Amino acid sequence: MSEIKELLEQFSYYANNPRKQLDKYLAQGKKAAGVFPYYAPEEIIYAAGVVPFGVWGGQGPIERAKEYFPTFYYSLALRCLEMALDGTLDGLSASMITTLDDTLRPFSQNYKVSAGRKIPMIFLNHGQHRKEEFGKIYNAKIFKKAKEELEKICDVKVTDESLKKAFEVYNENRAEKRKFIKLAGTHPQSIKASDRCYVLKSSYFMLKDEHTALLKELNAKLEQLPEESWDGVKVVTSGIITDNPGLLEVFDNYKVCIVADDVAHESRGLKVDIDLSIEEPMMALADQFARMDEDPILYDPDITKRPKYVLDLAKENGADGCLLFMMNFNDTEEMEYPSLKKAFDEAKVPLIKMGYDQQMVDFGQVKTQLETFNEIVQMNRF
Repeated sequence: MSEIKELLEQFSYYANNPRKQLDKYLAQGKKAAGVFPYYAPEEIIYAAGVVPFGVWGGQGPIERAKEYFPTFYYSLALRCLEMALDGTLDGLSASMITTLDDTLRPFSQNYKVSAGRKIPMIFLNHGQHRKEEFGKIYNAKIFKKAKEELEKICDVKVTDESLKKAFEVYNENRAEKRKFIKLAGTHPQSIKASDRCYVLKSSYFMLKDEHTALLKELNAKLEQLPEESWDGVKVVTSGIITDNPGLLEVFDNYKVCIVADDVAHESRGLKVDIDLSIEEPMMALADQFARMDEDPILYDPDITKRPKYVLDLAKENGADGCLLFMMNFNDTEEMEYPSLKKAFDEAKVPLIKMGYDQQMVDFGQVKTQLETFNEIVQMNRF
């Protein structure tokens, strides 16, 4: 157990000290590029010998970003721009920015005229009709253009060989993360909710091969342990991001075990690997994106697929219910809520919705809702 604790402390350090990580890589003579939400093909950055560095807002004030956005835009976008404007991201050579929802589209342009003068933007306008052949061809062209922009900005060269090597590295990292998520769900005494978050979050600030090596050690140790009993609640979490330290403290104190998640910052991007048999690297990336599903931000004509997916996550992993963290002013997630609520109600599985943003410091309402949730769970158990 001491070895597991030591490994978890390392993951926690990397997750909670992104600036130190960035400075470490820069001191090694490496260049770094910011990877903003969602579904940016960061394998291209890795293949260039540049460090992909995750930018997901983080906790803190929103001041300068208000000059470019109304206050009712969701906090993830505002915080990402704030980080670029207040110096938090200084040292990055470029930023890879996508436009997959109605906030990210104006965000990209606001970034371009503000922080983009200091940290150039690599613009990615994914095609939402991603499954048809014309959609794959379009997205492959978009990814190729991003590669060329990265090469120009960072003065690097990305080869097909280096891309295929990057695909292998990232597929392995996704596989180890999926394994860890399962092991965390069956070892709730060894892996607290905060531990689980930091293991996954740390990969945004580490080279993926380095993260994989450390994660393999942890997974091997957990596999040696028997499955652990748990007298708290077991849940599936859903939403965009749930890494707030105050929220994680509530999870730990209220004995919440996360057996699976439908969180954009955690598992949504881990489900689909790159098909290594596809010879043309950009088509391989387009094919991977084509197979991404069950995400509110991605177009899908079958509106029943996502509610069923989240409900099945709860059922298949023995969860007592789902905790849905709805980021304030995020219309995309809010539009999906009624169908999700209907599916859980019909299955008689508890679903608790909680408001969330990245400036929250008071989680009293969450505590009250968790107490209610626990009472519902206890009644269902008898």
